[in-house]
Amino acid sequence: MATDFHSSIRSRDVIARVQPGLRDELRQKGLEWGAPIFVRIFKESKQLEVWMEVEAGSRFRLFKTYEICTFSGALGPKLKEGDLQSPEGFYFVTPERMNPSSRFHLSFNLGYPNAYDRAHQRTGSALMVHGSCVSIGCYAMTDGGIEEIYALAGAALRAGQPFFRVHVFPFALADERLREHQDSPWQGFWENLKEGYDYFERAGRPPNVRVRAGRYVFD
Repeated sequence: MATDFHSSIRSRDVIARVQPGLRDELRQKGLEWGAPIFVRIFKESKQLEVWMEVEAGSRFRLFKTYEICTFSGALGPKLKEGDLQSPEGFYFVTPERMNPSSRFHLSFNLGYPNAYDRAHQRTGSALMVHGSCVSIGCYAMTDGGIEEIYALAGAALRAGQPFFRVHVFPFALADERLREHQDSPWQGFWENLKEGYDYFERAGRPPNVRVRAGRYVFD
């Protein structure tokens, strides 16, 4: 994985092309180019949200919602290499996980398996958000979508954000939606995810996420 996430001609050309329009859109929403970002993904509705910090320590503001072109599998977490299932959980992306030379236009690696996945012996590798609208376990965007997301992420990382968080949910985890899925084998897992979902809904900032005794914990 390239450590300079603007190192390819493709990525430099993309950023030069999309940056002016994104700056205008950001300005209209009271946001700045290079502000820290936070990403939420919802499988069922095929939506990827990009949130941005208005100022240091403030609540994050929704900048834009992108349609996910496709993902693999069904609702529920990824369990093992080759199950063609897209993951759910709490992930983060460092500069080293940005790929400006992806076979799928542009991409970033979610960092699956994370500490929770490893604690549950889940396996897999190279789980991405990328372009090209094809998936064998990843979250695939249109090329136009990944160009904007990649540019915003790159700007935030270059401006000093050490990593950005990506929270992946089966759906918006409101109480009534969980009740609709009360017979799912993933009910307990989703209830744990809901703790992190509710934290952001309440505080407007993504929580610090750790794993203790095989569960996600948040502060």
